[in-house]
Amino acid sequence: MPIEFAAFGRRKPLVLIAGPCVIESEEHVHFMARSIRAAVGDFVFKASFDKANRTSAGAYRGPGLRGGLSILAGLKAEGYPILTDIHEPAQAEPAAEVADILQIPAFLCRQTDLLLAAGGTGRIVNIKKGQFVAPHDIRHAADKVASTGNRQVILTERGSSFGYNNLVVDMRGLKVMRDSGWPVVFDATHSVQLPGGGGTASAGQPQFIGTLARAAVAAGVDGIFVEVHDRPDRALSDGPNALRLDLLPEFWQRLQALHALVSAWG
Repeated sequence: MPIEFAAFGRRKPLVLIAGPCVIESEEHVHFMARSIRAAVGDFVFKASFDKANRTSAGAYRGPGLRGGLSILAGLKAEGYPILTDIHEPAQAEPAAEVADILQIPAFLCRQTDLLLAAGGTGRIVNIKKGQFVAPHDIRHAADKVASTGNRQVILTERGSSFGYNNLVVDMRGLKVMRDSGWPVVFDATHSVQLPGGGGTASAGQPQFIGTLARAAVAAGVDGIFVEVHDRPDRALSDGPNALRLDLLPEFWQRLQALHALVSAWG
């Protein structure tokens, strides 16, 4: 079933966005979608058809727009809500034919033409807050989308640059972003990434995924974004900061219990 924008908000169930960083194959995408659904129930499946911002020019990027959307359309036909990134304005319309949520990558969150194109599709738009953007400034990106008449905007925190090859999460920023009037999602896996920390690829500290996710839920976020892989050591992108598939059930159960407690406090 498609996901509605109304699913994100205060006193609503915590929304889970989960899946592998990039489409590795049609078989793997279907395996991951079935496995995640079996582990947690309803969720939004995410995977990129192109990773246009890899550290190295030789790194795997994905099957591309046409092939990737064809694979995601197969999942859509099976009833999975879909989120995928777009990198150029021309990708917005074809991606919107398949995806329920169009995601603006963090590095592109100030690109006006991209934001306007995404907003113009009428789809939900998830804006990743750039590692270089203050929490109180990301509202300007949301305003660009809203200027198209589309107010279905979500803001996602994914950590801020903290020196070289490192990120830090300021939990105060989650409240600042939420107070701007838009639902907020916390990206628990990119927040533990060490950008470029592997030399020709990014490294990560997955041992902190649960800690940061719990802190974010306690701070009152509306959803959790987590990249999940059955074999992170063999993932073709972002394996070092992915959550291992077998850890997902307990991870999600704890977050849901914490969210219920926070919601009860009001």
